Amino acid sequence: MSMANYPIEQFKKLKTEVTRFMMMYQFALNELETKIEIVKEEFQFLHDYNPIEHTKSRVKSLESIMTKIGRKGIAFSLEDIKREIKDIAGLRITCSFISDIYQIRDMLRNQFDLHILEVKDYIEHPKPNGYRSLHLVAEVPVNMSDGRESVCVEIQIRTIAMDFWASLEHKIFYKYNQSVPARLIQELKEASDSANRLDQQMERLHREISVIKENQAGDETEQLTRMLLNNKAFQLPQALLELGREAD
Repeated sequence: MSMANYPIEQFKKLKTEVTRFMMMYQFALNELETKIEIVKEEFQFLHDYNPIEHTKSRVKSLESIMTKIGRKGIAFSLEDIKREIKDIAGLRITCSFISDIYQIRDMLRNQFDLHILEVKDYIEHPKPNGYRSLHLVAEVPVNMSDGRESVCVEIQIRTIAMDFWASLEHKIFYKYNQSVPARLIQELKEASDSANRLDQQMERLHREISVIKENQAGDETEQLTRMLLNNKAFQLPQALLELGREAD
């Protein structure tokens, strides 16, 4: 190989390695989103309820990754970047209620091929500005053509109200690099507290309606085990009920 061709060959090799590196994170998101979709369909089918409102995913751009490794003083090595930066791939799951967040967390923990490396509960312990969300770092297995890779994905799980607050907070301070006045920080915190009170109220209403629905379902089941004959109610024999179940 001539010296003139050497830099070109090195560039081609680097390009291939970086492309594979970025694809690896996209494939990890694809794997995780498939798992989430299966959980959604199973839950809807078995419980007639879907705790997930919507999901959103992204892989950081190369520019964003370079900025972060420069800020953190990480060496420009793909292995170092993979080891030190855990949020190159990100998945946000938006739920209806706070209880749904922890239910989804448990579902993810029960996935045999997912390894939860880290949990940060900003719902129980909000950030000073009022930010609330549950953050997980999960290790996702990805089968590449030349072997299996374990890839980290950051998962954020939050309610609609939490997502509303976080999205607007991000827009308000997008590319604002100066210190935020204490008065504005306090107003953000108060807005977050208002959103949290709404979450708590809707959670309570959801719980109370669920109890009413369960009681109604119980009443309907009891009515089905009775029959009217000449305006008199008769309880169906247990053996007959069992026979009906066997026929099903």
